[in-house]
Amino acid sequence: MNLLHTAIQASLKAGKEIMEVYASNFEVETKADDSPLTVADKRANALILSYLKETNIPIISEETKQTDFSQRRQWQQCWIVDPLDGTKEFIKRNGEFTVNIALIENGQPILGVIYVPDCKTLYFAEVNTQKAFKAQLESHDATLDEIFDRVSEIAPKKDSNKARVVGSRSHLNEQTQKYIDTLSEKEEVEIVSKGSSLKFCLVAEGKADRYPRFAPTMEWDTAAGHAICNAVGVTVMALPENKPLQYNKENLLNPWFLVSNQN
Repeated sequence: MNLLHTAIQASLKAGKEIMEVYASNFEVETKADDSPLTVADKRANALILSYLKETNIPIISEETKQTDFSQRRQWQQCWIVDPLDGTKEFIKRNGEFTVNIALIENGQPILGVIYVPDCKTLYFAEVNTQKAFKAQLESHDATLDEIFDRVSEIAPKKDSNKARVVGSRSHLNEQTQKYIDTLSEKEEVEIVSKGSSLKFCLVAEGKADRYPRFAPTMEWDTAAGHAICNAVGVTVMALPENKPLQYNKENLLNPWFLVSNQN
């Protein structure tokens, strides 16, 4: 079984489910942590799990009760899934939401798939190949042959005239503003805005240079993007330790981190 192919197929089918809900008058629930939940999250999760369970690799998903760490700590490999990353963007209907699927080995991402169902754009990478790819599809039902006929390789690219920083156009928290102010003392800074895990893709494909995240995220928010970035030499470092983000931790909350192409 080709694990990348399985993850790609699962992401596309989940994307199709998500867009069917997107076109309807869906209701919004509130989870215990006050984050929103829709039937799209649930349906996408069920579909992805039906694909990934065939691999016999354990799964961590945002929308599934987590296995106790006493068991998880024994896992050498696991899938980490966010069936609908950017539920708030989904509710706003701005198109900037994704399906995230990553494969973790010994705490590090080795494979990542991000699908943007609103525009049928697919990003994927296997870290050991040191290459990442993007495909613009015509259908959520595209076959693997059709997908691989449409792929183009992506790579980071430094803009020599300015630092392009991923952030919010309308509001930056205090820590992010301080980071940008410090950077501005050395070079011109341009703020680039994007929702969900697309922030990682912006850096990986050369449309931004840095993504500082000084706010809470969970492992399923970052794992797939981390894999895609690592495949093209973009670092994803936990702060302040400046070490790669770790996965399948006892606490699935990420520390602050910085995504950067400045190697």
